[in-house]
Amino acid sequence: MGIHRLNHAVLYVSDLDRSVAFYRDVLGFRRVSMTPEGFRAAFLQAPGSTNDHDLGLFEIGASAGRSTAGRQTVGLYHLAWEVDTLDELAATARRLTGAGALVGTSDHGTTKSLYGQDPDGLEFEVVWLVPADRLDDNALAARTRIGRLDLAAEIERYGGDTRGGVGVSIPV
Repeated sequence: MGIHRLNHAVLYVSDLDRSVAFYRDVLGFRRVSMTPEGFRAAFLQAPGSTNDHDLGLFEIGASAGRSTAGRQTVGLYHLAWEVDTLDELAATARRLTGAGALVGTSDHGTTKSLYGQDPDGLEFEVVWLVPADRLDDNALAARTRIGRLDLAAEIERYGGDTRGGVGVSIPV
């Protein structure tokens, strides 16, 4: 099976309106007009996406507990969404911080990552990928360890408007 990319994810949430507001206001997703009959649900499209939707949210009610995947239960750890530039990553870091949703950052050498949690505690990653022509031995060696992300230093090194992922996740 030749998978090319993740087309969409579907999440169960406790409060649909709260989750839609989070993904819209913090991450810039927009609601699209698709609603399955018999469910309280919303479908969202990421900025710049060509998918009919990137995220489906299904409400299961206020009595649902926060996600305990990886702490008390098995489950998905996170999904990673890729941004085009380090400037976009920095803007996302500011929005996540302002929403109290930034839970970590990391530098994996070839990727520069933010980790956030939505209102139900579901974790996600927002990542910028070093373009293939900018990969060096240090970046490649760092893939197996997690370092602290110094976003200002990475912007200085690569430029804030350098398109990430070229030759890696984006064909040249």
